[in-house]
Amino acid sequence: MIFFNKNKKKEEYIKENERDILVKIEKVHKDAIVPTYAHHDDACCDLYSVENYVIPIRGKWLLSTGIAAEIPTGYEIQIRPRSGLALSQGLTVLNAPGTIDAQYRNEIKVLVVNLGHKKVAIKKGDRIAQMCIKPVYRMEFIEADKLSDSDRGQGGWGSTGI
Repeated sequence: MIFFNKNKKKEEYIKENERDILVKIEKVHKDAIVPTYAHHDDACCDLYSVENYVIPIRGKWLLSTGIAAEIPTGYEIQIRPRSGLALSQGLTVLNAPGTIDAQYRNEIKVLVVNLGHKKVAIKKGDRIAQMCIKPVYRMEFIEADKLSDSDRGQGGWGSTGI
């Protein structure tokens, strides 16, 4: 985690350990809430809604968080569902995990779908999704005449059983 020391300027941060990554957050909406971790060792932090929504059964909606982020090159932000909302309401992130690329600077929004049996009401300030940061590895593609054999061979969907 990155801790902000109130006695220092905003640009001066104290790193807890070398695994921590500084992510700059800009509030692009007056009611935005900076993401928070519920517990010290959580893998993801919570994102909050800046508006009220009612998501109909089988409906999908793009929820505003009111924040934008600047992350270092070589990383991505992943947006994931909150397990409690998925279990209790049937609300999940439609494109999970959603990806925020390092060069993206616009508002982070969360595409949700209601798979439950009731409409879901989201209130301003509700936790709506989780966000984590992950390293990104670029792929280099090499065209090959043939791929090496594997134990699975040409088996496709369902080839290993149910």
